[in-house]
Amino acid sequence: MAKIVVLGAGISGHTAAAFIKKKLGKNHEVVVVSPNSYYQWIPSNIWVGVGRMNIDQVRFKLKKVYDKWKIVYKQAKAVSIHPEGNAEINKGFVSIEYTDSERKGETEKIDYDYLVNATGPKLNFGATPGLGPDKNTVSVCSYDHAAHAWEKLQESFTKMEAGEKQRFLIGTGHPMATCQGAAFEYILNVAYEIRARKLERLAELTWISNEYELGDFGMGGAFIKKGGYITSTKVFTESFMAENGIRWIKRAGVKNVNPGEAFYETLDGEENSIKFDFAMLIPGFAGAGMKAFNKNNEDITSDVFAPNGFTKVDADYTAKPFEEWSAADWPETYRSPKYPNIFAPGIAFAPPHSISKPMKSKNGTAIFPAPPRTGMPSGVSGKVVALNIVNLVKYGEHNLKHRASMAKMGAACIVSAGYGMTKGAAATMTVFPIVQDWDKYPEWGRSTKYTMGEPGLAGHWLKWMMHYMFLHKAKGYPLWWLLPE
Repeated sequence: MAKIVVLGAGISGHTAAAFIKKKLGKNHEVVVVSPNSYYQWIPSNIWVGVGRMNIDQVRFKLKKVYDKWKIVYKQAKAVSIHPEGNAEINKGFVSIEYTDSERKGETEKIDYDYLVNATGPKLNFGATPGLGPDKNTVSVCSYDHAAHAWEKLQESFTKMEAGEKQRFLIGTGHPMATCQGAAFEYILNVAYEIRARKLERLAELTWISNEYELGDFGMGGAFIKKGGYITSTKVFTESFMAENGIRWIKRAGVKNVNPGEAFYETLDGEENSIKFDFAMLIPGFAGAGMKAFNKNNEDITSDVFAPNGFTKVDADYTAKPFEEWSAADWPETYRSPKYPNIFAPGIAFAPPHSISKPMKSKNGTAIFPAPPRTGMPSGVSGKVVALNIVNLVKYGEHNLKHRASMAKMGAACIVSAGYGMTKGAAATMTVFPIVQDWDKYPEWGRSTKYTMGEPGLAGHWLKWMMHYMFLHKAKGYPLWWLLPE
């Protein structure tokens, strides 16, 4: 009997665990370790953050689903990985610390035959002094953060209804933050809610981002087909901003946030600040912070993890100039090169390099987006890891059949810009591939046949449908495995 341990129950971890158990059945054991008792559909946190959904519409209890699937569930956080075992345990194991109310603080060692590290990112608010929901800004990165953001947003609306002008600052809160798409979606929804209350005259909305140009989204931007013409995501994004009365600050790295004021540096080396009454700024991401030890209890963290805490996989991490980066650098199986029974899909893997061109200010500060790996890439890589582990268990070591490089993978993104059957709107965009392949597509870096964008009400309906479809899938409802990642 094989024992597969999955760390994390987000999109990639939950997907991996579900497919591994479905394919291997009762003769093999699957264990999921997650510090949170809930699964959350993160893309819909945006709607929680503007009061259009409550937290129970975007989350559900994990234990009920895992009990149904016969998966062992432990509400705990992984502390360290011991891929060689030790004198006590002669195989790889993980040290965990329980986070549930009954066993909080207790520790345990869980051995494994295969390990899937799908811990996702640490929301690194601490990298920017003053950033975060317990300090001077709000967040929509988790359902509880989004609910808190809605509370603070209502306070601003109340002040506006009393005739007091409010300044809204939304974007990225670190010079190398990613997830610009989530912040972009949030500012469009905030703008919609302000219009719905007829309070535009009292609102000043500002977008702040580390992107060189708007619409970069950590992908180096894209050229999309829209209405039969090729246009850039820069034009696509700027038009949405202008239509919603949003001014923008780009090429900016937020370095410190005081109550009501954010301080940032621009690529030209200028130090500036902007005052606000409400701020939602996405933090930088880091790995979960686990350590790794060999059989002699020597620290081998640097062998397993990159300096940012993400797991090293089958990527080319050779340091080289931006002009020499290529699509071939990106991982395909998300397997550790040093420990082949360890995999890391989703945000947990260390990218070989950024997708956007690295930029430094005149003062030497790196100001550019880190590569995005949320949503579809997380789900697809989680499934690929699951299918490869299933084949390894069934057939032994072999050349892995299932592969999913982000340089060969497409992605769809729907950015809502309002809510309602007749008044909602969205910007729908697809890109293929996510990572540019300049050898295959020398003119644009991507296929213009499959890279396209379109605004409109239909996209909002599609976003709604995806909300319910993916929760149906995650809950293991009938025929869940037929739904796409």
